Amino acid sequence: MRGLAKGAKRAGGRFSGGIDLLTCGEVVAIVKPGRELSTLTDWSLQRTWRSLRIDLAANQVAYYMADLVQRLLAAGDPHPSVFDAIIEGLDAIESGRSPHLAALTFQWMLLEDLGYRPRLDLDDGAPVTVSFIADTGSFSVAPGNGGWKVRRSTVEFLVRTAELVDAHRQGGRGREASAMFAHLDAAPKDSVARGNRLLAAYLRHIVGAPLGTMRALFPEL
Repeated sequence: MRGLAKGAKRAGGRFSGGIDLLTCGEVVAIVKPGRELSTLTDWSLQRTWRSLRIDLAANQVAYYMADLVQRLLAAGDPHPSVFDAIIEGLDAIESGRSPHLAALTFQWMLLEDLGYRPRLDLDDGAPVTVSFIADTGSFSVAPGNGGWKVRRSTVEFLVRTAELVDAHRQGGRGREASAMFAHLDAAPKDSVARGNRLLAAYLRHIVGAPLGTMRALFPEL
């Protein structure tokens, strides 16, 4: 939603704590058809995440998540599962989990919610290196297909990630996410890094343009 916070600086106004990016609260707005900007009349600050302001990696991941949402979701189009995924990711970072794990699970959940979930089916006899075809969101073992080279072990790690995310989401909206992150905590850091890079490259392909927040996290892309 885009809008004007009229009276936000007025003494005795109905805006608590200021409206800042990466904070959580409730907003009341007057939305009129045909108008690009709504009128924000109330803002009640409910939550902040201190780690985002004292840890660079946490800050970069959080801004990346917010950037993806703005680039890929249309204004006024509700996506409650994406909202939940952001909150879960920020909560995980605040509790001391790796920001890179939060980025991994959020990227996967966002792709799934928008209908771009990668197809991870590979034959048992697949070679050590396979190709990812971004246009179809699938992997191929055929030579010369022009895809991105990916280690089979990275695909296997993403299969496990997808299983954990699916198990978490089957519990319904707002289910505790700590079990999902606890299982991923034991994953090798290089697997997390490769999985993150692949999903980020796929999202960049979908957006169709580079993201500054992505370059901060994945300078090699």
